[in-house]
Amino acid sequence: MVQGFYIITYALGIYIIQLLIAFLSPQVDPEVDGPTLPTRGSDEFRPFVRRLPEFKFWYSLSKAVCIAFVLTFFSAFDVPVFWPILLFYWLVLFVSTMKRQIMHMVKYKYVPFTFGKQRYGKKAPSTDERSVSKP
Repeated sequence: MVQGFYIITYALGIYIIQLLIAFLSPQVDPEVDGPTLPTRGSDEFRPFVRRLPEFKFWYSLSKAVCIAFVLTFFSAFDVPVFWPILLFYWLVLFVSTMKRQIMHMVKYKYVPFTFGKQRYGKKAPSTDERSVSKP
């Protein structure tokens, strides 16, 4: 509604990218400290520990949005810029950093999300086991 404050929005976007990368990264980086995540089936299972925990991620994000909102009340931060250039540069930055982060995830075989991980413990009986009746 206020058309302006593109520099504040751009800075907030850069900060969000930085938070997202910290959220998706392991606490111990295998490139620096050596491969500590399991790479073979015989390796010991160690859970994924994030560099930035989820609560701190959301807390920092909320603080940043509130600070950016407060900064919009000061006209000194309303610098006239051509916003499509900032948007294009932010998209290029986002794509390049996410590509690098995803390549790092694939190289060291860690998945920070739960939907693709192997589950341990009791399995549900398969359809073959359910169809066979016991005498």
